[in-house]
Amino acid sequence: MTATAPTRVEPDLSFLLDHTSHVLRTRMAAALSEIGLTARMHCVLVHALEEERTQIQLAEIGDMDKTTMVVTVDALEEAGLAERRPSRTDRRARIIAVTDEGATMARRSQEIADRVHRDVLGVLPEGEREVLTRALLRLVDGPLAVPVEGPAPVRRARQRKR
Repeated sequence: MTATAPTRVEPDLSFLLDHTSHVLRTRMAAALSEIGLTARMHCVLVHALEEERTQIQLAEIGDMDKTTMVVTVDALEEAGLAERRPSRTDRRARIIAVTDEGATMARRSQEIADRVHRDVLGVLPEGEREVLTRALLRLVDGPLAVPVEGPAPVRRARQRKR
């Protein structure tokens, strides 16, 4: 007896989101590497400039574990783009402060990120760009806002080194 694959009724949303996310991350990584930054470094710089934030808060925003965050901040400090400082509001906490050079780099990296996003969305007619963005925002603010706890943690795809 030969088994046949089940008929797909809905588009494979998991594949579509995973694939587009992966390709967008690789494009962003390549573009940011032109100025010596990673996407994580860009994320930390931009969000640390918005307001005083601790390393833990920035890790949550960037969806990074503690080890990855430490390595990222170490690289930013080594490059002279950020530094760890005591918080003005909680003397037990340390914040990530962006240096003047880091602020300049954050502006450059945001221009790059905006360009990558513009280029990707540019293949769609303007009305479809707005619809896609609104739909994704609705999903992120709604049913896809928080991961569901399962019996075993779902591993995120790793970037392969070339």
